[in-house]
Amino acid sequence: MAISEQTLETLEFPKIRERLARHTAFSASRDLALRLLPSTDAYVIRRRLKLTGEARRLLDERPDASIGGARDIRAAAGLARRGGVLDAAVFLEITNTLRSGRLLRAMLLKQDATAFALLREQAEGLPDLPAVEAAIASTIGEDGTVLDSASPKLGRLRAEVRVAFSRLQDKLQNMISSTTYGDSLQEPIITVRGGRYVVPVKASHKRNIRGLVHDQSASGATLYIEPIAIVEMNNKWRELQLAEEEEVARILAELSDRIGGYATEIVAGVEALATIDLAFAMAKYSLSLRCVEPEIVEDGEAKAEAVEDNAQSPASAAQPLLLLNQARHPLLDQSTVVPTDLYLGGEFRILLITGPNTGGKTVALKTTGLLALMAQSGLHIPADEPARLPVFGQIFADIGDEQSIEQSLSTFSSHMSNIIRILRALEPPAEGGARRPKAEGQASKDHLSDEELERLSNWRKVEPGEWAPLEPMFAEPQLALVLLDELGAGTDPVEGAALARAIIERLLALGVLGVATTHYAELKAFAYATEGVQNGSVEFDVETLGPTYKLTIGLPGRSNALAIARRLGLPDVLVDRARSMMAREDAQVEDLLAGIHREREAAALELQRTDELRADAEKYRERLSAELRDFERQREAEWQAARDQLDDELREVRGQLRRLRDEFRSVSVSRQWMEEAEKRLQEAQSQVKQITQPAPNPRAAIAEPPAQTQAPRPLQVGDSVLVRSVGLSGEILAIDEDEGTAEVQVGGFRMQADMAELRRETKSERQSKAEPRRSEPQRASLPSTPDVGMTFDMRGWRASEVVDKLDRYLNDAYLAGLPYVRLIHGKGTGALRQIVRDTLAGHPLVASHGGGGPDGGEGVTVARLVER
Repeated sequence: MAISEQTLETLEFPKIRERLARHTAFSASRDLALRLLPSTDAYVIRRRLKLTGEARRLLDERPDASIGGARDIRAAAGLARRGGVLDAAVFLEITNTLRSGRLLRAMLLKQDATAFALLREQAEGLPDLPAVEAAIASTIGEDGTVLDSASPKLGRLRAEVRVAFSRLQDKLQNMISSTTYGDSLQEPIITVRGGRYVVPVKASHKRNIRGLVHDQSASGATLYIEPIAIVEMNNKWRELQLAEEEEVARILAELSDRIGGYATEIVAGVEALATIDLAFAMAKYSLSLRCVEPEIVEDGEAKAEAVEDNAQSPASAAQPLLLLNQARHPLLDQSTVVPTDLYLGGEFRILLITGPNTGGKTVALKTTGLLALMAQSGLHIPADEPARLPVFGQIFADIGDEQSIEQSLSTFSSHMSNIIRILRALEPPAEGGARRPKAEGQASKDHLSDEELERLSNWRKVEPGEWAPLEPMFAEPQLALVLLDELGAGTDPVEGAALARAIIERLLALGVLGVATTHYAELKAFAYATEGVQNGSVEFDVETLGPTYKLTIGLPGRSNALAIARRLGLPDVLVDRARSMMAREDAQVEDLLAGIHREREAAALELQRTDELRADAEKYRERLSAELRDFERQREAEWQAARDQLDDELREVRGQLRRLRDEFRSVSVSRQWMEEAEKRLQEAQSQVKQITQPAPNPRAAIAEPPAQTQAPRPLQVGDSVLVRSVGLSGEILAIDEDEGTAEVQVGGFRMQADMAELRRETKSERQSKAEPRRSEPQRASLPSTPDVGMTFDMRGWRASEVVDKLDRYLNDAYLAGLPYVRLIHGKGTGALRQIVRDTLAGHPLVASHGGGGPDGGEGVTVARLVER
């Protein structure tokens, strides 16, 4: 079953094909575009739409994708297959087409197999004949002539032709420049007549030059003579030319025969190129119209979905079969066209649109039909998502005034003839008759053999050379779309309205989807009271006296005649008189419609206000969220800064302890003093860890500012202080105000400390330390030798961990008496290796260091320790 050509013409589908053809790249795909027809098979439609979608995605990713310099060479391939000889220039088109197909094939087969399945499938049909391309390239030059190297004989003949020609030219040049023949020549030039080289001789001097006369001038004053002296040379040159032409013809015939052997592959390749280029053209057309790919549903599928939806949510409305959201007529200017929202096939199947002339009723009608034709042809549609369309087995359209003087048809007769034709086509077959096949040309299964029936019941032909499986060939008639413009117009309003109601009732009984436009007020009430029919209207702005082209479903159109007349200046007394003459029911209906429109406009304004408030709330929420994120980032940054500061202070404490250990070797210090220092260092480290833990919720509590106290007296020389970094007491010997440091006497040695690390020692603290100890002080002794390995693995460490841990390891290794150690830091980016070697370079316990050599290369550093 195919959609009629009359419907395509009525809905202006040929114009769509012409605009699509403008995006094609060569004649074969242009022919496909101009012959494009909508399919009535869901499998084919979905396949076409998917191919267009893949082409669109490919052009988004690869805007340079194209068929290159391909040409339609099917005629040339057919001629070669029949034994014909192709011209040399045609071989250039063949090789360019083969090269373009080969490159496009390689590019498409590299794409993702899931995202571009259909394009890859088409690419499989592109020819891959590099041997043929090479044969043509070795025979035909870029200028379209046969190369000298095409055959050894041709090269030799062309060399001899050039030699013969050179000798002929030299001989003639000597003759025309000779004084012997100078007076006899009309002009000292060489020319050609009948393929022979001649010289122009004065007719009065023809006896002075012996030769053959080939031509004369119009006046007879000049004779074109081939001198006897060059006749043999001309003959030789001409003979060689003929031999060359014969060899060229032989070469072209041989190459044409080779092309003829691949004619089937070449023709199939051109058709595959045309199909791919048509898909590219559809994608480009889709981009130019800002189209979307519609969802394709079948009537049975949609009914099943509706039943499932109602089972899950009984209160939900049935899903419409046809849903067009912000649809735009593709032949109108996309920047100014007013979008249309239209749906059918859910709660109602027939939409009855009323409204003023030039209000957009017919545009809505044509948009619905044309977008259905585009979708079933594989084209995306100019609309917004979501977009849904059923598969229409037929689309009927009766649009416009088709009255014909020759056929003696009035407007009413013309419309009624079309409607009768539509109703007859929609009538089901007679009871007991064979059901209509889905494929055109197969009228009844009774005419098929058992083998054909078995095959067709499992397979169906959907494209040339392509069959789709597992779908019955014989089925009930498919869904139809009926578009009727000005239903019942052109006759008496009462009879026209009655006919319109009867036609709509019949369309409902036939189960079609339909959109109709009318001016009859009686049909508004009919649509309101009839299940399956819904009112729609195109709005009219009484203030501007112009249509808004906006379609509203659910409300009938108002009659704006009285309002327009009043607006244009008709006296109120006449308007009121006209209103009083209207039937009371009609006036009440108009008042009711006016009230409904006012309430709908008020509801729309409230909805708009709600949307604005929601948008404001979203904006404030986003701003507060951004402020919260900024606060969290600032809090984290402050905690990180505090942790960094504590890490710096901890490193300084460890440095001071390291200096104390160095002094331990030369100063007599008690073991108890060292143990206390180590214990205080561990306590300081644990305090640092506690402080660096982030607060659970910085907003849970706000720290109150400390109470203001009187500033203490600055530290002075002679004060007893506590060095907080080591937890030891001492006496200030000197203060450096510029550096902010002080020299402190601690026990038996002196140390430099920051003023911030010093705290004035209280009297009670001094007294507690002055009490006599129960045990006599012991002299300090070296700690026991630790158990230290010669290999120290630091791979995966952070940079901040290296210095302190490496220092402790070197101290332990030194005390253990190790001569050298192997430090494993890995290669990586080299940052950890650089920190390790920088630390070793200034360490007092390291005598030298270097790479690991064969035992590790640059991933290991060997450090040799100083001797004890």
